[in-house]
Amino acid sequence: MQYSEIVETYEKIEATSKRLEMTDYLVELLHRVPREIIDKVIYLTQGKLYPDYYGVELGLAEKMAIRALSMASGLSTKEIEEIYNKTGDLGKTTENVLTKRRTKTLTEFLNVKKEKEKLTVLEVYSTLERIAKATGPGAQDTKIKLLASLLRKASPKEGKYIMRTITGKLRLGIADMTIIDAMAIAYGKTKDAKPIIERAYNLTSDLGEVAKVLVEKGLDEVRRIKITVGRPIRPMLAERLSTAEEILEKLGGKCSAEYKYDGERIQAHKNGENITLYSRRLENITHHYPDICKIIVERVKAEKAIIEGECVAINPETGELLPFQELMHRRRKYGVEEAMEKYPTAFFPFDILYVDGEDFTVKPYLDRRKKLREIIEENDRIKISKSKIVDNTKDLEEFFLEAIEDGCEGLVCKSINLDSTYQAGARGWLWIKYKREYKSEMTDTVDLVVVGAFWGRGRRAGTYGALLMAAYDEETDTFKTICKVGSGFTDEDLKKLPEILKSYEMEHIHPRVDSKMEADVWFTPGLVLEIIGAEITLSPLHTCGLNKIKEGVGLAIRFPRFTGKIRDDKKPEDATTVKEIIEMYKGQLKKAA
Repeated sequence: MQYSEIVETYEKIEATSKRLEMTDYLVELLHRVPREIIDKVIYLTQGKLYPDYYGVELGLAEKMAIRALSMASGLSTKEIEEIYNKTGDLGKTTENVLTKRRTKTLTEFLNVKKEKEKLTVLEVYSTLERIAKATGPGAQDTKIKLLASLLRKASPKEGKYIMRTITGKLRLGIADMTIIDAMAIAYGKTKDAKPIIERAYNLTSDLGEVAKVLVEKGLDEVRRIKITVGRPIRPMLAERLSTAEEILEKLGGKCSAEYKYDGERIQAHKNGENITLYSRRLENITHHYPDICKIIVERVKAEKAIIEGECVAINPETGELLPFQELMHRRRKYGVEEAMEKYPTAFFPFDILYVDGEDFTVKPYLDRRKKLREIIEENDRIKISKSKIVDNTKDLEEFFLEAIEDGCEGLVCKSINLDSTYQAGARGWLWIKYKREYKSEMTDTVDLVVVGAFWGRGRRAGTYGALLMAAYDEETDTFKTICKVGSGFTDEDLKKLPEILKSYEMEHIHPRVDSKMEADVWFTPGLVLEIIGAEITLSPLHTCGLNKIKEGVGLAIRFPRFTGKIRDDKKPEDATTVKEIIEMYKGQLKKAA
């Protein structure tokens, strides 16, 4: 298959903001993809070479990419940088540069009329793979030469998407769920195909592998895909409500309330003495927590297991739980041993997904907790998350205050009904967050996605004066604006923001962003910031919750402020949802009444 066929589809997708049209274009493409490369086409469309948990980073530094483009085109790096400064997009820069390339191939030099050999998908993928895996002395030069050789063969449009892929900025606006929709239509042949494909993806976190099984062996084989230790399961997520009364009503009058620790959520995979730790974004973070690995080897009494828990920084002298910011000192490539001594941690398991061949995601919550207690030998560094079965608001409120007193964010209230299975990759009402800040106005923080920016004035001239923030809408798979935030940033923050956000810049509004406001700069939804505000109010300017409370108006955060916390541990789809914002607003109204 020629790479140009994929590029033609990418061009069509980039030209529309309608999800149904995107899906149709993908379906057309998938119908033409040979089965032996379907996984590679899926990965490339996701903007990667492998699933995230493989830890193979494709991203090439811009300076190195520009050097490769210079070698391929004959233009100097200075000339290319000048074009890049105008376009702001290295992909478009590449397209522009390759249309005016000065280097001649040997064939052209000899005036041989033989048609130029077309790039295939396999050639592009395998070259990108070699670039990603190049290590050791001379690796940088190897990467540059490989990329240059690819760009020499590429047409200008092919070069655009090769460059965007290699720098990690494909910018198609396609989410995984859109690809799953297209796979179900192209290969599923039944209305039940989508949930089966989605379930397989949730258990494997590998959409390319699911596609390969689907194409080669059919839907029945996809249905038989099982959990594998060492391959992360997409995490189950919680909804949010404002009061103890609402939570108990939603959960049938009785629930298990668990401490919501202020740490990093970890999915731990144990295979004998081999431990692998994954973040909620499915990144392999084993390297950061060797102490947690040791605890799991010693204290989890199972040969093979997948456990979810919260890793929290602690004061080993007092046992006091420390805030999330302290734990982030452990997120480093070097000096891990030193950091381990300075910032010790404890692990608080709260769920079990798999034990010695048995899938526990299909079992009710209470069965999973029982098994968790059976296989874990607790000590001061590993303790099952503190929980309590409650059936009245008084007990729930008291346990909530106890959690706050112990240094937690609040509670996660979980269904204990027979249908309380572990819904991998889903956000639902089986788990409901109940945090301290719900108790008075909007002292609760929310995690919002940066989708745009406005240039500053006065002291902030030359940098961003405010950022346009959005909440995630699960129903439409889009991001709805909720506020402009310009407070809470230090001078250092303001200096760094343009640099941090440069890689997300776009020339136009992203197809997954819904905004009535016109920002000075638009971004691909990617960076998540923690925001606090005075209250949530009705707004004619924002699209979050539009028409949900009152016709023609949405919801906005009044007096928003950046808390100083960049949520690197969250994907944009893990941000606070529109539904959660609506529930928070309704909770305020009930308090006011």
